Amino acid sequence: MRAIKTLDNGLKVMADPMSHMESVAIGMWIRAGGRYENKAISGISHLLEHLLFKGTVTRDMKTIKQEIEGRGGSFNGFTSEEHTCYLVKLLSKDAELGVDILSDMVLNPKLDRAEIEKEKNVIIEEINMYKDIPSHYVHELLAEMMWPGQPLGMPLAGTVESVKSITRDLIVAYKEAYYNPGNMLLIGAGHTDPDALVAQAGKYLSKDAGRKGPEYKKAVTDQDAPRLCLHTKDTEQIHMALGIHATDRFHPERHVLSILNIILGANMSSRLFHIVRDEMALCYEISSSIRRYEDCGAFVVGAGVDQKKLTRAIEVILKEMARTGREPVGKEELGRAKEYYKGQLLFALEDTMSRMLWTGEKVISGEKELDPAAILAKVDAVTSEDVMRVAGSIFKDASLNLALIGPVRKEADIKDSLHF
Repeated sequence: MRAIKTLDNGLKVMADPMSHMESVAIGMWIRAGGRYENKAISGISHLLEHLLFKGTVTRDMKTIKQEIEGRGGSFNGFTSEEHTCYLVKLLSKDAELGVDILSDMVLNPKLDRAEIEKEKNVIIEEINMYKDIPSHYVHELLAEMMWPGQPLGMPLAGTVESVKSITRDLIVAYKEAYYNPGNMLLIGAGHTDPDALVAQAGKYLSKDAGRKGPEYKKAVTDQDAPRLCLHTKDTEQIHMALGIHATDRFHPERHVLSILNIILGANMSSRLFHIVRDEMALCYEISSSIRRYEDCGAFVVGAGVDQKKLTRAIEVILKEMARTGREPVGKEELGRAKEYYKGQLLFALEDTMSRMLWTGEKVISGEKELDPAAILAKVDAVTSEDVMRVAGSIFKDASLNLALIGPVRKEADIKDSLHF
């Protein structure tokens, strides 16, 4: 793992060499995303990400595609709550082209008015599409419930109303506030030369003065009672998302939470999958996951359940979650969870793109723990007592949030079941 180089204008540059590879994955990360927005401009980060693929002042969108794909490469972008990332994967000989194009897109987008209106319509259709996918939309309802009235509780794509109201002037102002080198990271993973990457960064990204973007407001996670959100819809299944406030990405026991997640619902040998699906046949699909942000986090369980089995499924899920806080995990089960964590991490780090995404997210967020070997050592050190302690600290009645989409009828019964 190479050190992070900071240019005079504040741009961070990092190379993660994998000399045995033929390809290089390059990412341009910006500290901008959903939680830097407010209700009036909700979705502007996502809209701007889309618009950067529509052309720059020197390249139209067809040229951008042809230059990358004409070299056998691929490119994409995504927006999250705390970051926006633009990425390319190319053969190592074409690395400079990747830096050139990403820099041009980020610093010199054309932001054509006609293209803005067209893309707003595309995103409105995307918003409507997701509302028609209950397994997706239920997680938006959950976020709104866990962070009410806050950016983390707003959908990343925005609302139909907010997207319609976003003007070119607002987009330009948002870009000027956040899209500058002092608020960015350029990272290359794969067959990359660290000195060459720094030189390319200086060539293409040194013109703009660096400054950090405005900060987001800290999340408020105060909650003193369980919360329930019912969205009645004529569906075959009831789609549920259960969320509990958890630790942030910097918390010293974040690796313990990862192991707890694997034990409960991260794979097919997890407790929830085995008991709720295989043994009791209460659902077809069930899994758990962790959302980590810089100042907060969440432990989430998602499932699709038959209406007649809903209350029973909720009771069993909560019972199994509570059990992890009362009973020590057996040695074999704990060992399997650790091996799964280690295997999944090492598999991901074999791929140049996955490695760039893993490292890039950590660096742009300010994490200091970048050595996979050190992380694996901490995972190995997790004990059953650690798992039990962390589970007991977060799995509390007052922290429960449950969102449901489907033909829900017995609200009182569901409320009665919301306890560990």
